[in-house]
Amino acid sequence: MEKTLVVMAAGMSSRFGGLKQIEPVGPNGEFIIDYSVYDAKRAGFEKVVFVIKKELEEVFRETIGKRLEDKIKVAYAFQEIGDIPSKQYLASKRSKPWGTVQAVLCAQDYVAGDFVVINADDFYGYDTYVKASEFLSNEANDHVYASITFPYIKTASLFGSVKRAVCFTQDGNITKLVESKITTQDGYALAEPLSGDEAFQIPLDQAVSMNVFAFKHSFFQYLEEAFREYFLHDDEYILANEALLPDVVEKNIQNGNITLRNVSSSSSWFGVTYKEDLEGLKKSINELIEKGEYPKKLWE
Repeated sequence: MEKTLVVMAAGMSSRFGGLKQIEPVGPNGEFIIDYSVYDAKRAGFEKVVFVIKKELEEVFRETIGKRLEDKIKVAYAFQEIGDIPSKQYLASKRSKPWGTVQAVLCAQDYVAGDFVVINADDFYGYDTYVKASEFLSNEANDHVYASITFPYIKTASLFGSVKRAVCFTQDGNITKLVESKITTQDGYALAEPLSGDEAFQIPLDQAVSMNVFAFKHSFFQYLEEAFREYFLHDDEYILANEALLPDVVEKNIQNGNITLRNVSSSSSWFGVTYKEDLEGLKKSINELIEKGEYPKKLWE
């Protein structure tokens, strides 16, 4: 069964003002997405599904899709506000999609087997996709998944705090995920749970999740259940929040339904949390090109 890369890109327009305004990070106009797909393909992934807003389809195909479609199987899934399991009247009161649970569910019809989920605007590095591909090839249990994690310090920004899921591990498994705002201190980091629970210290090399999950196809059943349950909340809660992928993973870890392996990537992570991060990202990619890890022009 082919391995599929699911790229969550429906939120890109709100963060960047539309795809046309995304700042290229490679020397020939490449976006972070280009590097993600390039790495995934050479790690053994045969298909990519882009989860986008319907209104972005044309510009997405023109700016990204057209340079990939002869290199790898490409599908487009649309994350729409009205595509919800109940309380349809809430769609008219919502201005943005319902979160990463809905995003991954949108890709379900285009995913036949095992898959990996990533953010569109994070650079994860080749080893991340190699580790994810190897995990999916070697893991036989249909309810054992993996998070490809990074040491916190590799994902920190020089320009302020960041939001990460702190991973607590035991015997190679992640036993708890705590979504947190993390700030680097002198020799450690301070994690402030988004739930409002008490802040706690973590070492700078603490494993954190960056929304890179390797799933068996069975995970869709947990997503469907979670999305239905989300709409059982009161309307005020539903409209003020999102259904988030790490929350579903965490809940099913605690319920004993799934096992989540901690698989550490040796790659460097790059992202743009603050606009000041952009120049550092471009410089890092150029350094990788100079080392021979990427060609100067990805898509010849």
